Amino acid sequence: MDPDAQQEQNHHSPERRLIELRIEHADLDSLIDRAAEQSPVDELALRRLKKRRLMLRDMIARLEGELDPPEPA
Repeated sequence: MDPDAQQEQNHHSPERRLIELRIEHADLDSLIDRAAEQSPVDELALRRLKKRRLMLRDMIARLEGELDPPEPA
């Protein structure tokens, strides 16, 4: 495999995707904290941000499970 193809594959690896999702989740945490402190609070925007954060958390958990499946009992 040529170096460009290898680098492209690394950019799309599940491990890299997991890192990107975790960064986005942390960014949303910060954004939600700031939005909650604003007066008046935009409840609809805050609800949408929290829904997106929850979706990201589910995606992260799913990807973590795929990368490191639990040991059979």
